[in-house]
Amino acid sequence: MKAAFVALVGRPSSGKSTLLNRVCGGKVSIVSPVPQTTRNRIRGIHNGPPGQLVFVDTPGFHSSERKMNLRLRELAISTLRESELVLYLVDVTRPPGEEERALISSLRQTEDRLVVGLNKIDVQPNHRALAEKELAAAFRAPRLFPLSARSGEGLEALLAALWQLAPEGDPMYPPEYYTDQTPEFRIAEIVREKAMRDLREEVPHALYVHIEDLEMRHENTELWARGFIFVERDSQKGILVGRGGERIRATVRDAEAELGELFPYAVKLDLRVKVRPKWRHDEALLSRLIR
Repeated sequence: MKAAFVALVGRPSSGKSTLLNRVCGGKVSIVSPVPQTTRNRIRGIHNGPPGQLVFVDTPGFHSSERKMNLRLRELAISTLRESELVLYLVDVTRPPGEEERALISSLRQTEDRLVVGLNKIDVQPNHRALAEKELAAAFRAPRLFPLSARSGEGLEALLAALWQLAPEGDPMYPPEYYTDQTPEFRIAEIVREKAMRDLREEVPHALYVHIEDLEMRHENTELWARGFIFVERDSQKGILVGRGGERIRATVRDAEAELGELFPYAVKLDLRVKVRPKWRHDEALLSRLIR
């Protein structure tokens, strides 16, 4: 049997969360067109005949000196050091830029355990040839695999390469697991995904979700959760609540529907929107949120 932790890295919006969900066969990581939606190390578990691969999705590698972005980048780099294998996902619809080159520089020491996925080959226009040229210049013999995380095209060859590199070992999780997330975390992430829909500019980045209480009710057929969506300004609170509370009601409705599919019981949410000014500069809070 083989077993390995696989660090999943790439620029923001390269399709890492989409790939993780497809590989693991379930909703593990929330998906959004907003760059840097992922704020934590999200573990998704893939079981196959050779053994078990535990993919660790990381925040998109983004060049910024803001406190929150620095923490996100540090989280991605530390995951590289702690994982047996590295899967670097490249979005071929964008030409390589400075962020790509900075990430490649960090990956040079991992070449012996590195696999590269050239994602979004089904989207035009694309810069696959340019990406391949850049990677060939950076690595001696890069293992390149064109694929579409959205459709699954090319995924089997990519997984075969990872299995070939994976060391022998015992599974880290039972075979029925596809993630190890707590109920609080899963609920908070789904709420955040629904709350972020159609938001623009800074608002998606200025919100976080905290689940305060969980309680099983009605003879364990319903999970009740009380939580808060925090933003930085009153104007952002107004946007999330919506006229007459219309938007927050839609967030609750859609989150409950998806959570009911993820959990073996109904989930009922009691959500409030609160203002917490400049929370992205709060070191203690960031330490709790980003891990």
